Amino acid sequence: MASTQSSDSVTGGDATRPSDHMDAPEPQNKIQQPRLGPVGYARFFWRQLTSMRTALFLLLLLAVAAIPGSLVPQVSADPNGVIAYRRNSPDAAAVLDFFQVFTTYTSVWFSAIYLLLFISLVGCVLPRTKHHFDALRARPPKTPARLSRLSGFTSRTTEADSATAIDTARRLLRSQRYRTELYGDSVSAERGYLRETGNLVFHGALVGVLIAVGIGGGFGYTGNRVVVEGYAFSNSLASYDSFNPGRFFTDDALEPYTIALDSFVPEYEESNRDAIGQPIDFTASVTTTMRGADSQSAQIKVNEPLSVGATNVYLLGNGYAPVLTVRDADEQVVWSQPTACLPFDANLGSTCVIKVPDGLDQQIGMLGFLYPTTGQLNSGALVSVYPDLISPTLTLEVYEGDLGLDNGQGANAYALNTDSLEQIAGRTSETDTIRLTPGDRAELPNNLGSVELASIPRFASLDVHHDPSQLPVLLFSILVVAGLVTSLFVPRRRLWVSVQTDSSGTTTIEYAALARGDDPNLEVAVTEFAEKHSQQLKARLNS
Repeated sequence: MASTQSSDSVTGGDATRPSDHMDAPEPQNKIQQPRLGPVGYARFFWRQLTSMRTALFLLLLLAVAAIPGSLVPQVSADPNGVIAYRRNSPDAAAVLDFFQVFTTYTSVWFSAIYLLLFISLVGCVLPRTKHHFDALRARPPKTPARLSRLSGFTSRTTEADSATAIDTARRLLRSQRYRTELYGDSVSAERGYLRETGNLVFHGALVGVLIAVGIGGGFGYTGNRVVVEGYAFSNSLASYDSFNPGRFFTDDALEPYTIALDSFVPEYEESNRDAIGQPIDFTASVTTTMRGADSQSAQIKVNEPLSVGATNVYLLGNGYAPVLTVRDADEQVVWSQPTACLPFDANLGSTCVIKVPDGLDQQIGMLGFLYPTTGQLNSGALVSVYPDLISPTLTLEVYEGDLGLDNGQGANAYALNTDSLEQIAGRTSETDTIRLTPGDRAELPNNLGSVELASIPRFASLDVHHDPSQLPVLLFSILVVAGLVTSLFVPRRRLWVSVQTDSSGTTTIEYAALARGDDPNLEVAVTEFAEKHSQQLKARLNS
């Protein structure tokens, strides 16, 4: 009984444990991890940032971050589209403005990803470059003692002596671009450092692309200009509707030339009933004139920009620009010019704003609605049923008062602030909305004068883009592809040839190799080398 109690006390009352089992004593002091100071944490985060995994993740993140720039109109490329978006969806536009989506490529969050990727790539490339140069200067490793344990092992016998076998193997290895080193009765060879070179070229070229885009973009500029048929614009700051210069831009970067829009011809679908009115093609016929050179005719299409000077001119948008002539009560012309209308539907139903600050007894503003091919809903409201100019109608709501142009502050040319204006013709006034077709003329209320719709020409929105980084980016992109292809298809191998001669004079040659990474052709390569080596030895013996 006493022995049973003693056994239970040793095993802790567990009958399943052996009688001689003893629990380990509880540790007196718990293991504590070393504390990282500021330098330790900085080193840890630096290693995480400069790892290849982080660089690839940031590269993917940069591609994802660029998606909003292709889905939402950008201020630098399509300012009119941004204005229309803000007018049609003010709540969504406020959210997008908060997150800087309308300026995606210059936003804080996109620039942060860009800079982190740049730092990560530099931190990856520099240490690996040093390691690679050290490896290029190093001798091939010594021959392992037991080649039979390596991949692709094979052996051959020959009547040649060991010196001849080693010399022949070394010559053959060098002919196959191996670096060789003799270690006794063996030769060690390696090749494929071009694989790592290609890898470094790939990542270095990515850094080059980032630098070229970052610095080259600072010397570039983009500008937008709406040009009406029959009019021209010159490449000067005063001529642009919007202009976004780079950080290092100077006026000297603007080459002196003019572009005149001779005609704008759209092409719409007419045979497919389910897609009637869908745009198929747009062609802007222009005349370019460089200073000191003859004028040249050219065409601009959506995917065919015009190259003039050091700039590329892209066709972004189009619409109608009705030419209105406003006369005072004495029949004197006080305002006459085309006004670009912003489309609000697929059939180019458009809105335009006309402001006449001088020449009349009162400042007037007119809000116009243009319907290229006029139709009418059951409610009586007008609507455009086809985008081409077949039966156009322009309706005008007229306001008088203070246009807010005399306070020295800039005003949006595509918006009419009616807070300090009174409607004198339109839905909320006693006078009906003015309705015009080309050639019509109507009297303005309050004996202010008259307004005439002279014609409705087309306009084209042109984007002038100067980017000196294009050529460097092209060269670095070629290096990116070349480096990637090299790193994927050049195998990194080490191959050893060892010769042993037994007492009978028979020479046994052993071949083996190792690969860095996956190399499915390694064993085949060793076998083929052994066969070639054997054939050369037989040829030398026979000679």
